Amino acid sequence: MKITDIKLTLINWEVEPWRTATMHFGGKTSLGIVAVETDEGITGNAFLGGGAVRAMQLIQLKGRLIGRDPSDIGAIWKDLWPTHRGIHLAVIGAIDVALWDIAGKAADMPIHRLLGSSRTTVPAYASADWFATAQEFADEARAFKDAGWLAYKIHPHAQWKSDIEICAMVREAVGDDYVLMLDSMWSYCYEDALRVGRAIEKLDYFWYEDPLEEDDIYNYTKLKQKLDIPMINTEFAPNGFYGMAQWVQAQATDMLRGDVAVCGGITPMVKIAHLAEAFHMKCEIHHGGNSLNNVANLHVTMAIPNCDYYEVFPCSGANKYALVNDIEVDENGMVHAFEGPGLGAEIDWDLVDRETIKVYE
Repeated sequence: MKITDIKLTLINWEVEPWRTATMHFGGKTSLGIVAVETDEGITGNAFLGGGAVRAMQLIQLKGRLIGRDPSDIGAIWKDLWPTHRGIHLAVIGAIDVALWDIAGKAADMPIHRLLGSSRTTVPAYASADWFATAQEFADEARAFKDAGWLAYKIHPHAQWKSDIEICAMVREAVGDDYVLMLDSMWSYCYEDALRVGRAIEKLDYFWYEDPLEEDDIYNYTKLKQKLDIPMINTEFAPNGFYGMAQWVQAQATDMLRGDVAVCGGITPMVKIAHLAEAFHMKCEIHHGGNSLNNVANLHVTMAIPNCDYYEVFPCSGANKYALVNDIEVDENGMVHAFEGPGLGAEIDWDLVDRETIKVYE
């Protein structure tokens, strides 16, 4: 089998604007539908955000890929990795996801089976966007608990006193036994991160995520020495898979983190998970920013034994778009593996046709 062409169809994607304290999302935007075509009629797909700039970056890589065997996934990823200095990692990740989709379709197996399945269900957690008041966070957390979801994660105000108030009110609302996480999204200096960490330790939070800037290994190491709460600090750690070893060596995090977009595909995400497992560490997989990335993340989650939860971010569902059947949380708070060949998710091609902006070839 050989790769014969790569195309990207850019479509409109409009959703009500939403935010966290440090990032803004939604509004009028676009989504790229990637197609890697082969001479045996099997096409691999992926979704790519980032608009026209990343679409053109994807097309720039065609010359490296046409004529290659799409099953040489490891070799192709290794060859593409050095381009990340000028090509966004999400672009490399989209190619990698599409190649895994081809591999699964060719084998008539879901990707998680090719990777070596560990399970077919995983608990989900509701990952909040932004609210103006602590009471609103508490009300939402209680609503998800009542609906059967098994955990809730807060993205707070990025102000340490307010964030402690939010965490305390949410704990009071859901009770002592409910699983809560805090993701502070790189918001604090060391001293404020320590204050918040000590407070949520007393509130029995399940993990403390990304309180400091993503490259601040020195202060993360100090902070982890001061706190007993498990910390997860590598969501945007520089250099993807190749940057993870120093975090383990420095004992700067308790768990590793990543997703197929920020790390560059399924291939490096599996490597990160296996690195973590070798040190008996968890690897909690981040959301992917769009529906098909989330499906790809779910396949990795099902294939590894050291990920406790699947993240639904935002829990309001704003990232769901352009699939016929998206990932859903059942009445018991569980998410189920996709069992169709490859990614196993059906793209809504009628929607794609209606919303097409431009086809890049």
